[in-house]
Amino acid sequence: MRTFQTLGELTALVGQDIAVSEWTTITQQQVNLFAEATGDHQWIHVDPERAKAGPFGAPIAHGYLTLSLLPLFFASAVKVEQTRMGVNYGLNKVRFINPVPVGSRLRGHLKLLSSEPVAGDGVQQTWEVTVEIEGQAKPACVAESLVRRF
Repeated sequence: MRTFQTLGELTALVGQDIAVSEWTTITQQQVNLFAEATGDHQWIHVDPERAKAGPFGAPIAHGYLTLSLLPLFFASAVKVEQTRMGVNYGLNKVRFINPVPVGSRLRGHLKLLSSEPVAGDGVQQTWEVTVEIEGQAKPACVAESLVRRF
């Protein structure tokens, strides 16, 4: 966890790699619950037996499940003490580069691309988040995430 006292401290580091999150393991239960929540029951995600014979040799996490872990990565990697709250503001670019087999461990690499003032004494930050799969050369996902902090 990298801790900053103020938004100004963090803003001063625009263009730099800021932090790396803790690892999290993708379980079949998570995948199944995500399928229930989203209605995406494609067999490559929820049918382990059939997925073994499929193109990936095992069930894989939904791309959007991987993307939904961004708040977890931020929470375990970056803290700004003198802020009231942070909110997701959206995404610019998202690419799902490599499938995530169930049982994989993931972590996020966070690079601060920009930090601009917004009304309410806050900042809008643009982050490049690269989601690493343990033991893989190619990342699972690269996303440009917009976060507002106040």
